[in-house]
Amino acid sequence: MVIRRIATRSSSNDFAPLAAVATAMVSICWGASVAKSLFPVTGPAGTTALRLALAAAILCGVFRVWRKPLDRQMLRAALPYGLALGCMNMLFYFAIQRIPLGIALATEFTGPLAVATFSSRRRIDLAWIGLAIAGLALLVPISASPEAAAAPRAIDHALDPAGVLLALAAGVFWGAYILMGKRAGEALGAAAPAYGMTVAALVALPFGIAQAGMAMIQPHVLAIALVVAIFSSAIPYSLEMFALRRLPTKSFGILTSGEPAVGALTGALLLGEVLPLAKWLGIAAIVGATIGTTLTAGTGAASGEPGNSGAGTKPVGSEA
Repeated sequence: MVIRRIATRSSSNDFAPLAAVATAMVSICWGASVAKSLFPVTGPAGTTALRLALAAAILCGVFRVWRKPLDRQMLRAALPYGLALGCMNMLFYFAIQRIPLGIALATEFTGPLAVATFSSRRRIDLAWIGLAIAGLALLVPISASPEAAAAPRAIDHALDPAGVLLALAAGVFWGAYILMGKRAGEALGAAAPAYGMTVAALVALPFGIAQAGMAMIQPHVLAIALVVAIFSSAIPYSLEMFALRRLPTKSFGILTSGEPAVGALTGALLLGEVLPLAKWLGIAAIVGATIGTTLTAGTGAASGEPGNSGAGTKPVGSEA
């Protein structure tokens, strides 16, 4: 199948991994926009559970995971990777229920950015921390009115505080996902998204069933969820695995740092989430801090060898 060929074949075309990352970002953000249409019916937890379960079924079929039984080493890699993936996705969906897509992505990016910068003692990283803090300052003040902050065409300078906190929590799990993703890729190979997605689905399903119940199995809900699963999980996660195995980690991190801007544009075009200039500047500051951290990563990362991580690095995808 196409997804398996994308994820496993080598390519002599240097443009292919760059195009894969760009396509993955657009696909993720478009899928998140579609997912929001399910929130009134299944809620964020139900939507997350459906999306992850369907994506897991697709990827398990594509990679035929049953042909290689899980051993103890594979299980130790898959469980924490999938747990981080499931929590990251669910928290992010709860966040975009309350705040605009681009702002949620930018706020979530502070998680891996913090992992990269606070683990370093170099002075230059203090500048990137300061830039990220300035970006967050432009994304606030927050408002005590979730309804006003979440209204698609009434976005002003206020954000729902719960939405911001949920996006920050998603960022924490993104940091864990980065750490666990490298190990999963080494232990599970190209099929890592299938194993991780299966564990993530098992994490999310109890919450989804509790929130949505029988609404999750309505035919039109399943149809929309399938579209979300394909465009938010199956396609981008496979594309990013393809790119990560062919690009230096630094290059991959720089490319994926633009995801908040892509999300903001997608939210404006598809959801009517028109942001004021201050919030665009805040998103730009966080993107800039992420790129800067990746560019000035330590001597190991500077070598451009795969396996060295910058702030924007995300093995096999992030969420949107």
